[in-house]
Amino acid sequence: MLAEANVTLGPSLITISALILYFILTLNVGRARFKHKVSPPQMTGNPDFERVVRVQQNTLEQLILFLPSLWIFSQFISPVWAAGIGAVWIVGRILFAWGYYQAAEKRAAGFGISTLATLTLLGGSLIGIIMSLLKVSQS
Repeated sequence: MLAEANVTLGPSLITISALILYFILTLNVGRARFKHKVSPPQMTGNPDFERVVRVQQNTLEQLILFLPSLWIFSQFISPVWAAGIGAVWIVGRILFAWGYYQAAEKRAAGFGISTLATLTLLGGSLIGIIMSLLKVSQS
């Protein structure tokens, strides 16, 4: 039982970390609403507010690709590598947010890092599945 749990510790920690990051980004939207006096349901107005909303929304959009890819990669390739690549994704998302909060032009590096991490997990997952299918068909 403990050996099975150890296999999923890294991806589990990355999953929780990604969700905590998303929660913080969501709280930042609330703070920005108050600071820039943008009442719900309004989503536009102050450009500083709009950038905070875009960080939160873009991260939500990326989570739908990232989380399944993380777990499939973990299952078919390596949980250790999945956790490492997932940590890179989190750092990328933090850099994305930090840059975007300052100016839209400053988001590119963080976006690139997190996108590359997602594509690595996605591509590795597909390769792992195909390799497993080939092994099964050869048996």
